[in-house]
Amino acid sequence: MMDFALRRRIVTSGLVLAATVFLTSGAFAQDEPGALYAMTNTAGGNSILIFDRAANGALTSAGSVATGGAGEGSGLGSQGSLVLTNDQRWLLAVNAGSNDVTVFSVTPDGLQWRSKTPSGGAMPISIAIHGRLIYVLNAGTPNVSGFHLSSDGTLTPVPGSTQLLNGAAGPAQVAFSADGELLFVTDKPTNEIFTLRVDNDGVAGAPVAHASNGATPFGFAVDQRDHLVVSEAHGGPNGTSALSSYDVDEEGDLRLISGSVPTHQGAACWVVITENDKFAFTSDTASGVITGFSLSREGSVATLDPQGVSARPGSAPTDLALSENSRFLFALNSGSGTIAGWRIGSDGALAFTGAAAGIPASASGIAAR
Repeated sequence: MMDFALRRRIVTSGLVLAATVFLTSGAFAQDEPGALYAMTNTAGGNSILIFDRAANGALTSAGSVATGGAGEGSGLGSQGSLVLTNDQRWLLAVNAGSNDVTVFSVTPDGLQWRSKTPSGGAMPISIAIHGRLIYVLNAGTPNVSGFHLSSDGTLTPVPGSTQLLNGAAGPAQVAFSADGELLFVTDKPTNEIFTLRVDNDGVAGAPVAHASNGATPFGFAVDQRDHLVVSEAHGGPNGTSALSSYDVDEEGDLRLISGSVPTHQGAACWVVITENDKFAFTSDTASGVITGFSLSREGSVATLDPQGVSARPGSAPTDLALSENSRFLFALNSGSGTIAGWRIGSDGALAFTGAAAGIPASASGIAAR
């Protein structure tokens, strides 16, 4: 018959093992360290600032690497100018001043320069990625142009992929649908959203223009159910910015789900959606505020805070980025020359994790892992 002391040791060991499994696989698992990248966009020579991200979200400067191209020297007014591939192996950056795109490989030793390729137009400002298919939005032309990303980090143009965005006057972003069968482009001055179907060879078809529900459609994000969530800067006056969401069918037609849900702030421009599709965040540049939204399975959005204030990151927040697991949110603050970070709670609440300083005023684009 087993004595009491032995039974207690067995039970205790079992509880410790169960707790260990829970802590390492569940909600309390330790976060892994990562990195954050910011693009200087300087006219004299574009470069990427590198920051190590600690497990608690804190950022530490880890140097920089040149793109080999030129930036624009001032804000690009776009989203997606610096992007990581889904597998986190490649980082792509636009060089708006020299009309090309630089590819870096992401290695344990840092970023390694791999290639620089003409963007297929003038003034590239945004990059869309689906697997190894890349599309670049050129604001100066304006057009979109496609490329294949090879295993050695070079970009090869997709024949017949360049499409003019007729009527566009100030495009802001290009991105793929979740399944990669559509491209979206927002155009701020004309209040239009373009959709382009992409065939099996990666060739984009002619763009189709759709009227935005609200004024000045800017940044956007797409959830895993192909709901399109678009910020509406409304020209920037305080209290008039908003977020709209759309359902997208296979042909690229848009059906409004939530129309112009207000941020109660000014110049909502950049948008990200968490990996679990539960929350969206937008930076309200004119108000110096981050606004959080809940996102339903059906694609409807609602503000988390009645005043639209989830965080106050600093002066003129612009680009936003989520860490690979969406546990951390980062904002580039062009007015204060900082990058601020927050941990995202299970209810969408933001807990400040610190800020990195010394970011040039010309900086545009951040990406995180």
